Amino acid sequence: MRVISLQGTRVVEGEGLDTNLPAGGFLWISCTRQELEAQQPRIQETLQRLIGIQLVDLHVSDLLNRQLPSHYDYTSQYDLLVFRRLVATQNTGGDASQGPAALRRVDTTPVGFAVFDQVLLTVHPDDCTVRDAFAARLLAGHATEARATGARTPSSPADLMLRLVNLMVDGYLELRRVLTRQLDHWQAELLHPRSRTTDWSGLLDARLALHHLDEICEDQRASVQDWVDALETWPAPQTPAAQRERDLLMVRSRDVLEHIERVVHHVRRLEQSAETAVQIHFSVQSNRANDIMRLLTTLTAIFLPLNLIAGIFGMNFEFIPLVHKQDGFWWAMGSMTVIALVLIGWFWRKKYLARPEK
Repeated sequence: MRVISLQGTRVVEGEGLDTNLPAGGFLWISCTRQELEAQQPRIQETLQRLIGIQLVDLHVSDLLNRQLPSHYDYTSQYDLLVFRRLVATQNTGGDASQGPAALRRVDTTPVGFAVFDQVLLTVHPDDCTVRDAFAARLLAGHATEARATGARTPSSPADLMLRLVNLMVDGYLELRRVLTRQLDHWQAELLHPRSRTTDWSGLLDARLALHHLDEICEDQRASVQDWVDALETWPAPQTPAAQRERDLLMVRSRDVLEHIERVVHHVRRLEQSAETAVQIHFSVQSNRANDIMRLLTTLTAIFLPLNLIAGIFGMNFEFIPLVHKQDGFWWAMGSMTVIALVLIGWFWRKKYLARPEK
C-alpha cells in the first residue's frame, strides 16, 4: 500500500494510512485488491477520519471483483470508476512470425478508482505497474522545471484518476501496432500463392480475441462517457480557478474518450481485415481449383479423339481400313498427332492452357 500526498507542486510519499490531509491538497491512497480485502476496516476508518465518508459496501464488493467489466457509478459524495487495463505479464512484443495466435494471450484486469473531493483511492491488481510507474514519475526529482509550473502535478483527485486511466489507454494504443503486425503476417500467409494454411483454430481464436477486446473497449468507452456526463452535471464553479480546473478535467476526459474510440475503431478495422483476408484466401483457392479443373478438362478434350481413334482400330473386326496396309500404323499416328496439335493450338488460342497471371 502506498499513500502519496500532493499539495500544489509538492509531492511526498507518506508513511501509510496514518498520513494526514495536506492543506490545500489531496491524498492518493493506492492498494492492491488483497490489501483492500485484508485491511478493509482500517481503510474505511482512515476515510472516515480524513473526509468523514466511507465506501458503500456494494462499491467495496465491486472493487474486490476481479471479473467486473469497466463501468461507472456514483453517490452524492464520491464517484466510482472501474477500468480494465492490460495485464502486465501478457506478451505484447512477440515476434510477428507467431501470427495472430499471440492474440490469445491478450488479457485484462480491473482497476478501481474511488474519487472523493480530497482523496483518491485506487485498487490495483497484484502487479501494480501502472501505479508504480506513475508514482515514480510524480516523485522523480529531475523534473523540477516542469513541476515548478505545475505541468506534471495533478491538481485534484479527478485529474489524477484521468491521468492514470490515460496511461492505461496508452497500453491499448501501443498494442495496436502489435496486433497490426500480427494480422499483416497472417494475411500474407493466407494470400501467398502456395499457401497451405491449416491452423484454422488459431485464426478462430484470434478473431474471438479481437471480439473480446472490442467488447472491453466498448465497456471502457461507456464508463468514461458516463463519467463525462456526470462531470457536466457538477455544480457551476464559483471562482475562475475552479472553472479552469473543471474545464481541464473536461478536456482530459474527452481526450481519454477519444483515445478509447481510436482503439475501438482500430480493433474493428482489424476484424474486417481478418475477415477480408479469409474471404480472399478462399476465393484464391477456388480460382486455383478452377484453373486445375480447366487444365484437366482441356487435356481430356485433347485425348478424347485420340482415344476414339485408338478404340476404333482396336475393334475385333477382320476388315478395317488401313489395318492390313503396311503404312496404316503411320497414317493413324500421323492423324492422331495432327488432331492433337490442332486441338492444342485451338485451346492455347482460347487461353485454356495459358498460365494464370500472378
